[in-house]
Amino acid sequence: MAEASPRSDLAVRAASAIVMLVVAGLALWADGLVLRLFVAAVAALVFWEWRGIVLRFPDSVPVRMAWLVGGLLYVGAAAWALLSLDAGARILLILLVIATDVGAYFAGRAIGGPKIAPAISPSKTWAGLAGGMACAALIAALGLAFALHAFVGDPERSSTEPWFNPDLTLLVALGGACIAMVAQVGDFFESWMKRRAGVKDSGTLIPGHGGLFDRVDGLLLAAIVAGLLMALRPGFGG
Repeated sequence: MAEASPRSDLAVRAASAIVMLVVAGLALWADGLVLRLFVAAVAALVFWEWRGIVLRFPDSVPVRMAWLVGGLLYVGAAAWALLSLDAGARILLILLVIATDVGAYFAGRAIGGPKIAPAISPSKTWAGLAGGMACAALIAALGLAFALHAFVGDPERSSTEPWFNPDLTLLVALGGACIAMVAQVGDFFESWMKRRAGVKDSGTLIPGHGGLFDRVDGLLLAAIVAGLLMALRPGFGG
């Protein structure tokens, strides 16, 4: 049987990515009950893949049970955190994680160089991490510029207040870079789990991409951190 060419594999990956973006985008646009059901369904499928990985761990039954409970809490906390964010913050967080993956992929491929943790994830390089952080920082800065520009003309906003604030832009860009690092930690965590279980992908649900856990590994931890930061923010919840 002939092996699939890299070009055909790329076509499958691209088609799957487009379908995922369309479905997720429609759920985000619908918001409300539709979004909650979508997040719940994704969380359930991710936990199912987590379960499949954990059952392959070379551990005793009690240890694997502890991992299952931990997975339920981990995935559940990420789903709760994502839904707790307002629509703008939720979309920005998802864009930052996507930007991290895109920036890391292209920088890693173009520059290469030393690996971060070859025993866990052989393909991840320091150049890729830097590229992911830079891309996320850029998206965060652009998001801030868009938000501030949208408020120009607001009667409650001072007419002398500039819509571009260099200090705030730098701070937000650094925040985007930090989210990129958190997402990469989440990615490494899943890679470590798969290595321990002796599997390449978390599942086969998405053609060319593996499982859902493979696609949202960085988003899970990033959502938890973002949700905690929002919860600790003064005045959160009114």
